[in-house]
Amino acid sequence: MKKIVILSVLFLVLMLAVPGEAQQKKFGLGIILGEPTGIIAKYWTSKTTAFDVAGSWSFAGEDSLHLHADYLFHSFNVFKTDKGQLPLYYGIGARLSLQDKTRFGIRIPVGLSYMFEKTPIDIFVEIGPVMDVIPETKLQVLGFIGFRYYF
Repeated sequence: MKKIVILSVLFLVLMLAVPGEAQQKKFGLGIILGEPTGIIAKYWTSKTTAFDVAGSWSFAGEDSLHLHADYLFHSFNVFKTDKGQLPLYYGIGARLSLQDKTRFGIRIPVGLSYMFEKTPIDIFVEIGPVMDVIPETKLQVLGFIGFRYYF
């Protein structure tokens, strides 16, 4: 875990030196840290909507591989900033958890994302309530922080 954090910070420092604008790039790839921890990608479909997918590992309870895909809506006028943008986002998606008993659930992610003005990076924090429907009904809340570099 310590290596992941060190590599993440190094990656972030290197990417901050690259000029560009995250808002003008459509595809971002990054890392999430928390519950679960893994790799995340985002593809903007318009100025306010995007698809978000992740492959991650859960260390809580039963170790398991998590895959999720969400459709997100962004509100850019909730929080004002002098530089960059700070949209509130929310959406709906699905989560597959591969463990002893494979679980499938509906996700309702909510988060904040800071998009730098002159660097193709965003940093974000998200909570995502999940209602598992297979093999049984179970509610849990997952959360993480992360960053993405936009290509």
